[in-house]
Amino acid sequence: MVWVPLSPTSSDRRAPLCTPSTTTMSLEWLMDWSWSLDGLRDFIATGIQSFRDCDATALVAVACLLVLFLWYCYHVGREQPRAYATVNALMQSAEANGVQNGFVYCQSPECVRCSHHDGLNQKLYHNLQEYAKRYSWSGMGRIHKGIREQGRYLNSRPSIQKPEVFFLPDLPTTPYFSRDAQKHDVELLERNFQTILCEFETLYKAFSNCSLPQGWKMNSTPSGEWFTFYLVNQGMCVPRNCRRCPRTYRLLGSLRTCIGNNVFGNACISVLSPGTVIAEHYGPTNIRIRCHLGLKTPSNCELVVGGEPQCWAEGRCLLFDDSFLHTAFHEGAPEEGPRVVFMVDLWHPNVAAAERQALDFIFAPGR
Repeated sequence: MVWVPLSPTSSDRRAPLCTPSTTTMSLEWLMDWSWSLDGLRDFIATGIQSFRDCDATALVAVACLLVLFLWYCYHVGREQPRAYATVNALMQSAEANGVQNGFVYCQSPECVRCSHHDGLNQKLYHNLQEYAKRYSWSGMGRIHKGIREQGRYLNSRPSIQKPEVFFLPDLPTTPYFSRDAQKHDVELLERNFQTILCEFETLYKAFSNCSLPQGWKMNSTPSGEWFTFYLVNQGMCVPRNCRRCPRTYRLLGSLRTCIGNNVFGNACISVLSPGTVIAEHYGPTNIRIRCHLGLKTPSNCELVVGGEPQCWAEGRCLLFDDSFLHTAFHEGAPEEGPRVVFMVDLWHPNVAAAERQALDFIFAPGR
């Protein structure tokens, strides 16, 4: 008898082929997967419990710091380059903006320093709005008030103090300031008296009776002669002049309160020849105080501010508010020589740092 193996049936072919090894692998995989889910669930539960246990005040503080950090990143990203620049950059920009014979000529018919038209307040308010968009309205209340009511302030001021362009309200009013008002800058200028005097004497050697040396400006006076040599004129560096007085110009960068970035900022050497009288006039604003460092001070020379006379002294600073009606004269003998001061505009000590930044933006040269 022959035995023949039978072929598998269709049902046998459909049955899964299970071996002890594959069954064991499936069970291990299921156990691992179950353990992973348990671990994930425990991890999430632990995180939620930690969050609940955390102090709410600390969470609020962390959230505020995060928001401030994000705001700071956004602010820095949009911020314009700083107004301060290197000496060479300032010189190049000034040369490109029309410096002739050593001093800056206004080239814009809408310059706020020279304009006296009805649209000036609107222009200033527009500039303030632009500043607030980029930075903040915080601390701008006094400037906003000044711009909004500028016409009333300028027209109702007593004749003794009447700034011609911009009046900032609620600033202490006095014709002269003590040395302590800007003590650091006053002491720095006085320590460098000899440096400034030496550079002036080198410049003055070029004077003659026939011509005005390059870089000097002759100002209109009822009598006598008044010359100025600008390093900074209405917020603009005068390149050729700065190159001729490099140590004096570098000194300006060390002053903490020097106005160097808006149209109300000036720095120059001022010379009055014997017999000169400067006509009474008002300065453009009360946000600054003018500092005179005496370089050469003959007898019979006086500065009169708000009706109060003062005399200069060599090597000493005299601080005054030039928005008051003021004049100066030199009635000394011709042989005594000229009266010479180094003049620089400093911030009024009661103008806050935020206000200074805003005013630099609003009254930037060429804006």
